[in-house]
Amino acid sequence: MRTTFLPLARDVRRLKRAVSALRKTVAVLARLGTELQIERQAQRAKLAAAPEEVKAARVSPGLIRKLRKRLGISQGDLATLVDVSTSAVGSWEYGKAKPKGRNREALVALRKLGRREVAGILATKAAESPREAKGRARGRRKRR
Repeated sequence: MRTTFLPLARDVRRLKRAVSALRKTVAVLARLGTELQIERQAQRAKLAAAPEEVKAARVSPGLIRKLRKRLGISQGDLATLVDVSTSAVGSWEYGKAKPKGRNREALVALRKLGRREVAGILATKAAESPREAKGRARGRRKRR
């Protein structure tokens, strides 16, 4: 009985070590794959357009609103994408202000993207820097 059991026990130990090594390799590969995916999304997240294209583009309040609706995002999401405040996006949409410089460039670049790509960029930005809590600051009272 012992002559049968000992070789089998050695084989089982050897196989367990092999499985353990494979698990570690898979974990490392999964981590590297995730890092690569995040890096690729970050590269796509850079909203840039050609200077000639930015100069020639028409950016009106109605077009900004249509772009946002087509992409299925809120003013807050658009603000996150362009790195401005939500009130700035509201001002653009109501015609109180016009996007200039890199903000205009980002809006022109967003025209080329679809819903899935924008959702991926938003997810990447959310993972990079979690938003602060929305709403009133604690301790402040509502006016009566």
